[in-house]
Amino acid sequence: MGIELRGVTRQVGGETHIYETDLSLEEGGFNVLLGTTLSGKTTLLRLMAGLEPPSSGEIWFGGVNVTGVPVQKRSVSMVYQQFINYPNFSVFDNIASPLRVAGLSRDTIRAQVEKFAGMMKLDGYLNRYPAELSGGQQQRVAIARALAKDSKLVLLDEPLANLDYKLREELRDELPRLFADSGATVVYSTTEPLEALMLGGHTATLYEGRVCQYGLTAACYRAPDNLVSAKVFSDPPINVTEVQKRDGRFHLDERVSWPVPDSLASLDDAPYTMGIRPHHLTLRAMDDSAVAVDGRVKIAELSGSESVIHLDVGGNDWVSESHGIHPFDSGDTATLYLHPGKVLYFDRDQRRIAH
Repeated sequence: MGIELRGVTRQVGGETHIYETDLSLEEGGFNVLLGTTLSGKTTLLRLMAGLEPPSSGEIWFGGVNVTGVPVQKRSVSMVYQQFINYPNFSVFDNIASPLRVAGLSRDTIRAQVEKFAGMMKLDGYLNRYPAELSGGQQQRVAIARALAKDSKLVLLDEPLANLDYKLREELRDELPRLFADSGATVVYSTTEPLEALMLGGHTATLYEGRVCQYGLTAACYRAPDNLVSAKVFSDPPINVTEVQKRDGRFHLDERVSWPVPDSLASLDDAPYTMGIRPHHLTLRAMDDSAVAVDGRVKIAELSGSESVIHLDVGGNDWVSESHGIHPFDSGDTATLYLHPGKVLYFDRDQRRIAH
């Protein structure tokens, strides 16, 4: 059994940081907490670790109620965004510290340190001190220490946020495999939807202290339960506006409309909320079903090999993300292509309408 939160809340000084939460995370798997800054990710991790007590509710791990059990008596490791290492310890001693606390033999400690230092590409740095390392190397030391501790629960609080792009890419690929070999239940927090998708496993989307959805990462992305979850899982932001269903078509305005899919034909004629991700609103029609939409360019920027264009579309702020370099000036008119098969629809309660 993995870690389970039963009716957990957290209030601090009259403010609610975590609203009542029921959440059961995948045992021995990779779990992602995805949300913006101040969504409650770090608070949830600290509750799971035993660093903070819940204001109400219970926390269970491995079938045991660990509510109130101090962190020192839990099999838990935590890696923070900041590079937290013992400055007066060498790399070897930093990695070895939890093994010494566990009372392992000198030979076992050396073998374990060399094993995890090798995994983290720190073999040649064991005699150095943290101040002599780059930021990426320091974070690798912290991760190696978490691996060496062989905890049943590993909590990673945006551990790659301060690393350079290349190193982040490498570790994103490595971390799920490394922790899968350990058999630990891993909980990893991030603000980046792309990072969640790359890590895979299961994801919980969070917004303002509430868990919006939990499930397989790819499923949460493709089929968000609600509009809030769709927004959390979209960067650049998902484009949202109202559409009217009437006469067998969805109408964006008097000029732009598209056929209602057969699976939604039974919906009442009424207003609905439409969401379309920026990479499904492109400067080139991807198929014959694409619908042309005109917008006025506000800002155009390049993101690697992608063009990200912010537009005014009928008074709505929309974002388009298209492959290639497409220069526009502010005030230009751009024709975009909306792909109806990629549109998400939500009812008046912001729940996704499946189709």
